Amino acid sequence: MNGHGTARNEVSECVEKRVRKTREVLEARAEMYASTGNRLHNFDFAARILNCTPEQALQGMLMKHIVSVLDLIEWSETMPLRITEALIDEKIGDTINYLILLESLFLRRIREVETGKDERP
Repeated sequence: MNGHGTARNEVSECVEKRVRKTREVLEARAEMYASTGNRLHNFDFAARILNCTPEQALQGMLMKHIVSVLDLIEWSETMPLRITEALIDEKIGDTINYLILLESLFLRRIREVETGKDERP
Protein backbone atom coordinates (compact mmCIF):
# COMPACT_ATOMS: atom_id res chain seq x y z
CA MET A 1 0.00 0.00 0.00
CA ASN A 2 1.31 3.47 -0.84
CA GLY A 3 0.14 5.15 2.37
CA HIS A 4 -2.65 7.16 0.77
CA GLY A 5 -5.30 4.83 2.17
CA THR A 6 -3.88 5.19 5.66
CA ALA A 7 -3.89 9.00 5.45
CA ARG A 8 -7.45 8.95 4.08
CA ASN A 9 -8.55 6.74 6.99
CA GLU A 10 -6.85 9.01 9.52
CA VAL A 11 -8.61 12.06 8.10
CA SER A 12 -11.97 10.26 8.04
CA GLU A 13 -11.48 9.17 11.64
CA CYS A 14 -10.54 12.74 12.60
CA VAL A 15 -13.67 14.10 10.91
CA GLU A 16 -15.93 11.58 12.63
CA LYS A 17 -14.43 12.32 16.06
CA ARG A 18 -14.65 16.07 15.54
CA VAL A 19 -18.30 15.96 14.43
CA ARG A 20 -19.21 13.84 17.47
CA LYS A 21 -17.26 16.04 19.91
CA THR A 22 -18.66 19.23 18.39
CA ARG A 23 -22.23 18.01 18.81
CA GLU A 24 -21.56 16.88 22.39
CA VAL A 25 -19.89 20.14 23.43
CA LEU A 26 -22.43 22.43 21.78
CA GLU A 27 -25.34 20.53 23.32
CA ALA A 28 -23.73 20.51 26.78
CA ARG A 29 -22.87 24.20 26.62
CA ALA A 30 -26.36 25.03 25.39
CA GLU A 31 -27.71 23.73 28.67
CA MET A 32 -25.04 25.54 30.66
CA TYR A 33 -25.09 28.95 28.95
CA ALA A 34 -28.54 29.26 27.43
CA SER A 35 -30.69 29.41 30.56
CA THR A 36 -33.10 31.68 28.65
CA GLY A 37 -33.59 29.11 25.89
CA ASN A 38 -31.65 31.36 23.50
CA ARG A 39 -28.45 29.54 22.55
CA LEU A 40 -27.05 32.84 21.25
CA HIS A 41 -27.82 34.71 24.49
CA ASN A 42 -24.19 35.42 25.41
CA PHE A 43 -23.53 37.12 22.08
CA ASP A 44 -26.78 39.10 22.22
CA PHE A 45 -26.02 40.23 25.77
CA ALA A 46 -22.38 41.08 24.99
CA ALA A 47 -23.56 43.05 21.95
CA ARG A 48 -25.84 45.18 24.12
CA ILE A 49 -23.02 45.84 26.59
CA LEU A 50 -20.49 46.65 23.83
CA ASN A 51 -23.00 48.54 21.66
CA CYS A 52 -22.25 46.37 18.63
CA THR A 53 -23.85 43.51 16.73
CA PRO A 54 -23.92 39.97 18.11
CA GLU A 55 -21.66 38.96 15.22
CA GLN A 56 -19.12 41.60 16.24
CA ALA A 57 -19.33 40.49 19.88
CA LEU A 58 -18.62 36.90 18.81
CA GLN A 59 -15.72 38.13 16.67
CA GLY A 60 -13.95 39.45 19.74
CA MET A 61 -14.45 36.17 21.59
CA LEU A 62 -13.43 34.12 18.54
CA MET A 63 -10.13 35.98 18.22
CA LYS A 64 -8.91 34.48 21.50
CA HIS A 65 -9.44 31.00 20.06
CA ILE A 66 -7.83 31.87 16.73
CA VAL A 67 -4.76 33.19 18.55
CA SER A 68 -4.58 29.92 20.48
CA VAL A 69 -4.59 27.96 17.20
CA LEU A 70 -1.91 30.26 15.80
CA ASP A 71 0.13 29.56 18.94
CA LEU A 72 -0.17 25.83 18.23
CA ILE A 73 1.14 26.39 14.71
CA GLU A 74 4.12 28.33 16.04
CA TRP A 75 4.78 25.80 18.81
CA SER A 76 4.80 22.94 16.29
CA GLU A 77 8.08 24.46 15.09
CA THR A 78 9.49 26.01 18.26
CA MET A 79 8.13 23.89 21.15
CA PRO A 80 6.65 20.67 19.73
CA LEU A 81 6.70 18.91 23.12
CA ARG A 82 4.23 21.50 24.42
CA ILE A 83 1.55 20.27 22.00
CA THR A 84 -0.66 17.42 23.17
CA GLU A 85 -3.70 15.75 21.62
CA ALA A 86 -5.83 17.19 24.43
CA LEU A 87 -4.57 20.71 23.69
CA ILE A 88 -5.18 20.30 19.96
CA ASP A 89 -8.66 18.95 20.68
CA GLU A 90 -9.50 21.88 22.93
CA LYS A 91 -8.14 24.69 20.73
CA ILE A 92 -9.37 23.36 17.38
CA GLY A 93 -12.70 22.34 18.91
CA ASP A 94 -13.31 25.74 20.50
CA THR A 95 -12.57 27.50 17.21
CA ILE A 96 -14.91 25.22 15.24
CA ASN A 97 -17.64 25.71 17.82
CA TYR A 98 -17.39 29.49 17.60
CA LEU A 99 -17.53 29.34 13.80
CA ILE A 100 -20.71 27.25 14.02
CA LEU A 101 -22.20 29.80 16.42
CA LEU A 102 -21.20 32.57 14.01
CA GLU A 103 -22.94 30.71 11.20
CA SER A 104 -26.06 30.54 13.39
CA LEU A 105 -25.89 34.30 13.96
CA PHE A 106 -25.57 34.91 10.20
CA LEU A 107 -28.54 32.65 9.47
CA ARG A 108 -30.61 34.43 12.11
CA ARG A 109 -29.64 37.78 10.52
CA ILE A 110 -30.79 36.53 7.10
CA ARG A 111 -34.17 35.49 8.58
CA GLU A 112 -34.51 38.90 10.24
CA VAL A 113 -33.85 40.68 6.97
CA GLU A 114 -36.26 38.43 5.08
CA THR A 115 -39.06 38.76 7.64
CA GLY A 116 -38.39 42.29 8.85
CA LYS A 117 -38.56 40.99 12.44
CA ASP A 118 -35.79 41.16 15.04
CA GLU A 119 -35.41 37.68 16.54
CA ARG A 120 -33.22 38.84 19.43
CA PRO A 121 -34.91 38.97 22.83
